[in-house]
Amino acid sequence: MAVANAVEWTRRHLIGLEDLSREEIELVLDTAPQFLAVQQRESGIKKVPLLQGRLVVNLFLEPSTRTRVSFELAAKRLSADTLTFTSANSSAVKGESLHDTLANIEAMHSDIVIIRSGFAGAAAILARRHRSHIINAGDGAHEHPTQALLDAFTIRQHVRARRDDPEATLDGLRVAIIGDIANSRVARSNIWGLTKLGAHVTVCGPRTMMPPHIERMGVEVTSDLREALVGADVVYALRIQLERQATGAFPSLREYIRLFRVDNDSLKVAPRHALIMHPGPINRDIELAADVADGPRSVILEQVSNGVAVRMAVMHLLANSASVAPEGPL
Repeated sequence: MAVANAVEWTRRHLIGLEDLSREEIELVLDTAPQFLAVQQRESGIKKVPLLQGRLVVNLFLEPSTRTRVSFELAAKRLSADTLTFTSANSSAVKGESLHDTLANIEAMHSDIVIIRSGFAGAAAILARRHRSHIINAGDGAHEHPTQALLDAFTIRQHVRARRDDPEATLDGLRVAIIGDIANSRVARSNIWGLTKLGAHVTVCGPRTMMPPHIERMGVEVTSDLREALVGADVVYALRIQLERQATGAFPSLREYIRLFRVDNDSLKVAPRHALIMHPGPINRDIELAADVADGPRSVILEQVSNGVAVRMAVMHLLANSASVAPEGPL
């Protein structure tokens, strides 16, 4: 299977989208359709040998189902060998440092290590000292780059279909991201990615869930849901992190639902073509009404399907990047 332009990718790791150029983001998006086609083969053989003989390790130190399973499936469809370590079965629970954990994994000759951690910057720190290709699967409230890449890919597919233009871009597209912006690594990566691709992004949520100076990232800010939804081509609802409700970020779920839930009533001011997106898991009828999540404008399950193809593309590009030695101890 030939993948066009793979030699143009020069990065050893994928830590976040803040440091990527528009051209690098578009390279991932342009590579993904070939892997989406692998998933849709009528023959039923949904594998290619591009990572045959390579070892891909999932190191998930935070709970995850969708992201972990998506990466596992992506690696297997590339014919890689896979190992998965979770927070429950990692020696980190015994006090072992992340560096020691990864050093022991690399002693098994790992090629790609996918890490999810509750600590912002964990993936970047590991990438400086270790030889494996590091993919950030979420670090604290910092970034979740592959989620933003699959979101951009999903949006671009629909924009191209609606405009009947296979070369259409996201330039000028209006995207509203609704919810707990302050605690969301998905929001941050999407802001970096979508604005670099030319989209206009508005973030909306309670002021207590809005990071200070978020407008410096090039977004518009509002606490009025309907203002955010007017003219929005994409409505992206974020999960309300109920585990953080003890901090009193908003008075009550009832109050949040009244002011910020995306439902058919609030969507009356949005264009008919507006896409409904969510990174999952959904708190149904809290941040997103169930009939909207399951409705005709929802592309949530497409996000899941596209996630496997985009992660296949990322792993392929990293594995075929120029081999650059790590920088050494910090």
